[in-house]
Amino acid sequence: MRALRWHGKQDIRYDTVADPIIEHPRDAIIKVSACAICGSDLHLFDGFMPGMKSGDIVGHEFMGEVVEVGKENHALRVGERVVIPFTIFCGECEQCKRGNFSVCERTNRNKDAAAKVFGHTTAGLFGYTQLTGGYPGGQAEYVRVPFADTTHVKVPDGLTDEQVLFLGDILPTGWQAAVQCDIEPTDTVAIWGAGPVGQMTIRSAILLGARQVIAIDRVPERLAMAQAGGAIPLNFDEESILDRLNELTAGKGPEKCVDAVGMESHATRSIDAVYDRVKQAVMLESDRPHVLREMIYVCRPGGTLSIPGVYGGLVDKIPFGASMNKGLTWRMGQTHVKRWTDDLLNRIVQGQIDPSFVITHTVGLEKGPEMYETFRDKKDGCIKVVLKPSFS
Repeated sequence: MRALRWHGKQDIRYDTVADPIIEHPRDAIIKVSACAICGSDLHLFDGFMPGMKSGDIVGHEFMGEVVEVGKENHALRVGERVVIPFTIFCGECEQCKRGNFSVCERTNRNKDAAAKVFGHTTAGLFGYTQLTGGYPGGQAEYVRVPFADTTHVKVPDGLTDEQVLFLGDILPTGWQAAVQCDIEPTDTVAIWGAGPVGQMTIRSAILLGARQVIAIDRVPERLAMAQAGGAIPLNFDEESILDRLNELTAGKGPEKCVDAVGMESHATRSIDAVYDRVKQAVMLESDRPHVLREMIYVCRPGGTLSIPGVYGGLVDKIPFGASMNKGLTWRMGQTHVKRWTDDLLNRIVQGQIDPSFVITHTVGLEKGPEMYETFRDKKDGCIKVVLKPSFS
């Protein structure tokens, strides 16, 4: 089969690899009908996430048709269409029983390495470093899905791939980011980053009843999409975010702040940009926490910081004293995808949300390597890329 593989920093290749096979009775093999490049894939592309190995198949947002099922997997049948959550979960451990699927205690087959880095193991993830299990990802023609009897979302008849594909990551990620805010009808929700996760967070915050939603970015196409979704767009290259947030909240600051950017954020002030890029270059800091600093500063006392943006290591110069003295609540984590998908699928069926609005580019899988660069650099108005193996 053909697949996209990581061979080093900014080196994604369209390679021929061995077809996956059933390795455990709970497995299934999926013929991929659609997959996507996620913003967190760019952290791998840019070389910021530890634990990648040359030849790793990338991608964690995918769906397709079941073509083979392990003998102990009684939940799936050949021919069914499924979306695969990026978090692999057993459904049986203590964390899974609590709905904390992204910290499943059993699915990370490199759990000892993860525990050394994070203190405890986290769940296995598709296509996302050896620290999360080293599982081959979904930017491929076929994928072996471990724990497939639990790790799947069945697709009802009548829905297109484009409507449901993002149930595997960005839609539940944006939803969880908004839910973590405990939104009240009087709240202003400020969202840093109007990329795909930010766009889903905007729609989620509005569905959950926020009084006003503010989107902070600098890419015109992203800001236009955010405004079309009901947010007030702010361009941090053209105006003071502090001044505008004060203006929009009568000087009180937003009650809820969402970091939908993560470790590669850009500074609104040049001194921050220079500081973090220098420390990152000499390996004294792995992540750029510009957004975290700004959220702490502008958030209303007693407010909440929700962090769906991915961080991989160490950050510096966080004004933690301000956060403590303002009584801010931090809520974060990889998405517990399956916790949200039943509700979100029902909302798609009912027409409350159609996640396909975010797609700007659909191409064959073989064009994946060039689309990584297009997506990263926001060329050609690119906001979200869908890859179709059948186009190849």
